[in-house]
Amino acid sequence: MCFWFFETNRSKDSLSLSVTWLQFLLIGCLHVSRYHKEKKTGSSVRAQGFTMKPLFFSMTVLLVSYNCLSQEHTYTYFGLVICFVLWAKKLFHAEKGLSDGFGRAVLITGCDSGFGHHLAKKLDRMGFTVFAGCLCAEGPGAQSLVEEGSDRMKVLQLDVTKDEDVSSAKDFVQANLPEKGLYAVVNNAGISDWGETEWSTAKDFQKMSDINLFGAIRVTIPFLSLVRASKGRMLYVSSVFSFFNCLNMGAYSVSKRGLEAFADCLRIEMASFGVKVSIIQPGNFGMATNILPKKTPQDIWDDFDEARKLTFNQKYIKMACDCFNSLCTSGFKDCSMVINAMLHALTAPKPQTRYLLVSWRDKVFFYICPFLPAIITDSVFFASSMYHKRKVMLYS
Repeated sequence: MCFWFFETNRSKDSLSLSVTWLQFLLIGCLHVSRYHKEKKTGSSVRAQGFTMKPLFFSMTVLLVSYNCLSQEHTYTYFGLVICFVLWAKKLFHAEKGLSDGFGRAVLITGCDSGFGHHLAKKLDRMGFTVFAGCLCAEGPGAQSLVEEGSDRMKVLQLDVTKDEDVSSAKDFVQANLPEKGLYAVVNNAGISDWGETEWSTAKDFQKMSDINLFGAIRVTIPFLSLVRASKGRMLYVSSVFSFFNCLNMGAYSVSKRGLEAFADCLRIEMASFGVKVSIIQPGNFGMATNILPKKTPQDIWDDFDEARKLTFNQKYIKMACDCFNSLCTSGFKDCSMVINAMLHALTAPKPQTRYLLVSWRDKVFFYICPFLPAIITDSVFFASSMYHKRKVMLYS
């Protein structure tokens, strides 16, 4: 690109050439300054490209305009350079959010393992006072947070399905708040499971929603006034299955779709108070979180009554288990993409409403999926070999 630039611009006047390199130098300085600041604070979200694209766009426009404008338009080009450099500088300063969390507190649910565990450690290193809610406050995950964290790391017993745990957690948080109060609540606690609707009971759906949906509501309501007072953030960890209809994920999808509806309504209400609400939508991070539901084909078969055993044979059950396990082991093996998105949602001045966290290959499909008619999204399964094998095996 640089070779092309030199070859096509040898005849241009030296003033425009000097201005071009000045523009490159200034934008380069902005990038270097931003990189070192993010490296120092640990708040980088470079993987998401939240600020790089506009700056690269400005450089591209200037390169094109330089080659298209004739010599008599030197002052026009000079004006474009000044405007874009000022715009880039304004963008850089506008994107500067919280560089550290000293004096601010964050409550995170589900810190025994997975996303919550990693986020708690990261925020502690950034200076936040972290209230890490754990299902087992004496378990290995909670003890790891205490041993590796600073004195700002506060581990507390928090089962999101129990009102008494939530009430005790609020009392503890209020008694240990730093000077700037409770800045954010990250509703991360959740469980995952799979199975066709006929394999499940109403209690299975209820258990899933009691943790993934009502657990978040149970935590949100009592802590909302504290977050509102600090004009802070509310985060909700959802899933791509909140909008993507998938075989065997009915109960999980119900809980996550309800969670997003709650978060969307809350975002509208809290906007008047300066509180920002974001939804995290992870894709396949089963390997990274190590919270895959462990059950064998025999476990599923043993729970069937005679009527279901006539419909779903053991070969199909085994095939479904193998397919699910294969899918889970093919996903992301670390949490960095999710943790970076959470940090952006917590620290950026203008966080995104939703953070879709999937591979680049899947991102295009998942972006357009909510807008496609059902006949197209359903055909994704109808055309799969798994669906055809299932149809043949049923009743056999």
